[in-house]
Amino acid sequence: MKEFVLAAITRVLAVLLLIPAWLRSPGHARRLACGWALSLRFPTENLAGLTGGTLAAFTAARTEAFWRHRTLIGLTSGHRDAAEQHRLFVAELTAQRTTPRQVLPVKDSAHVRGTALDIRPREGAQWLEDHGARFALYRIYDNEWWHFEYRPGPVPPVRLPHPGRRMTHSPARD
Repeated sequence: MKEFVLAAITRVLAVLLLIPAWLRSPGHARRLACGWALSLRFPTENLAGLTGGTLAAFTAARTEAFWRHRTLIGLTSGHRDAAEQHRLFVAELTAQRTTPRQVLPVKDSAHVRGTALDIRPREGAQWLEDHGARFALYRIYDNEWWHFEYRPGPVPPVRLPHPGRRMTHSPARD
């Protein structure tokens, strides 16, 4: 119930913000109002460090999801610096005592490259899974419903069972 109320408030707020957004940027009012409203709904999200292509694709996707389908898409985690990624990798390696299944080493991490997005809520991730290919945003791992990567190009990426699979196997050999 709480999520429903917060989503409704976010939608109303975005509509109210259309006029100031139009005054600031007439051709981009919907994108701007959506961004402002979602930044209030998800105040801890940080879009800094994403590549230009990733940021543009994510912004376009969440704007379409918001205005056309009334779906909110927030970012839990985007770019991570190498030190943070290494800390997460070591923590999972220590906890699992096997090849990590959710965190990659720095050299393999799309988060470090600024092309990975951890999405919330689940409904937003589902929307992105259904529509993200139009924006070159793809769910990459079976075990992570929240993890998407910006992968422009003519061929969609092969989905892997988990991140550890990327470290030990290439899709061409599977």
